[in-house]
Parts: sequence; structure tokens; C-alpha cells
Amino acid sequence: MEAPPYSAAAVDVVRLPDGRTERDHVAVEEPLEIRIGGAPVAVTMRTPGHDEELALGFCLSEGLRPQGARLPDDLAANTVDVDAPGFDPARLQRSFYTTSSCGVCGKGALDAVAVEAPRVTAELRVPLSLVSSLPDLLREAQAAFAVTGGLHATGLFSSAGELLCVREDVGRHNALDKVIGWAFSAGRLPLADSVLCVSGRLSFELVQKAAVAGCPIMVAVGAPSSLAVALATDRGVTLCGFVRNGTANVYTEAWRIGS
Repeated sequence: MEAPPYSAAAVDVVRLPDGRTERDHVAVEEPLEIRIGGAPVAVTMRTPGHDEELALGFCLSEGLRPQGARLPDDLAANTVDVDAPGFDPARLQRSFYTTSSCGVCGKGALDAVAVEAPRVTAELRVPLSLVSSLPDLLREAQAAFAVTGGLHATGLFSSAGELLCVREDVGRHNALDKVIGWAFSAGRLPLADSVLCVSGRLSFELVQKAAVAGCPIMVAVGAPSSLAVALATDRGVTLCGFVRNGTANVYTEAWRIGS
């Protein structure tokens, strides 16, 4: 398993304390401009690769109802043009709830997501043994992380634990957007019979995106935030944190996880 060449860059590093200079690899980070109808909608810092999926996932999460994504007609670098016929340009004047550092009001954020994401009512149930196996399966599929040690990942799994799609990125929200964009292009939305597994913690933005995609279960090796738990409770998403060594903390909708 080799990392895609566009995901890692070679740099010099000094190994201390012996002072050796060696070549090492770091994750590539570059801006991506997302356009709708030629007009810039957002710029995100991301690891190149699967840019169309990233743009689709972002637009879906923000309620922009995209139909497709492609390279722009002017072939501008680091740019994707999204086809979204019903897009309201006035949305550009309002804030997107896309990062954990944007300082949004908790109630306002919850209300905004409720408009775009119906409550997840999927009856999916999976055993703890399956849930606890997902982080290791995801880690084994992280080719770029193995080379750089500096990338987040999201994996989409079937109810039987089959890895359907994995994407890596310097941004945890970008990795999830890429997976959601892949699922959209593959005609798999809503993700009512699937499980999402992320390599880090569970933030509000990740739960937001899972809810919009209709995914009933999210698994993570890290902890959720308070607003992530509040949103998952409100939208009916099962959150499993600190998943490791056959154990898990289930913060919401625990009925979906069997012993």
C-alpha cells in the first residue's frame, strides 16, 4: 500500500540529539477554492486528491444541494466548480458552520443544522465487536498517514464491517467531506445502513456532516465535544468515543450498539 504522490512532500529534517540530517515526508497542505457558477463560495486548506468529492461533501453539508462537481473551465489550479442550480448567492453573506474554531452560538448552530438535516431514524444495530474493530481497520487503510504521520482519516463501513471508502486529509472535516462526496456520487445517500469511523475526536462539525448524510452511527478513537453530543442527541445519531481494545463510550442513542 503506497501513499498517493500528491499527498506527501519530501523535506529535510534534523534528527536530535545526534544531529543527523535526513529526508523525511510531511503531509501536503494546499488551498482549494470551491466555486458555484464560477463564483467563489469557500476556500479550505486540504490535502490534494479527490477534490470533486470534497467540494460535493462540503456543499451537501451546507445545504447547497449540489448535482455535480468538476474542474473549472479556466483550469485554474486548486479550484473546483460545483453545479448547484438552486444556489442562493445570499448564502455567501451568512457564516458557514464548518470549523470548530468559528465561535458560533451553540443554539444557532443547532438550529441551522436542524433545517438541513432530518432526524436520523435508521434502525441500524451493530455489535460492540464490530464497532471496536473499525479504528484498526481504518488505520490499516491509511497509506498517507503511514508515510507522514500527519493526516486525519474517515472510513465508511457497511453494517457488516466492510470498508467501503477511506479518505485522508490534513483536515478532519475535509476527510469526511470527501467520503460523503464519494457516497453522493455513488448513489449511496442517505447512509442509513452504514457506519462512519474517524481517526480523531468527534467535533460538532463532524456530527453535523454525518447527520446531513443520514448516517446513524459515528465511531472515533477520541472524545466528543459537548456540542457534538448535544447535536447527536437532537438529530438521533449514535456517538461512540474512545473506541479501543474492545471497549467504547456510547454518548447518545446507545440502543444501536449491542453487547
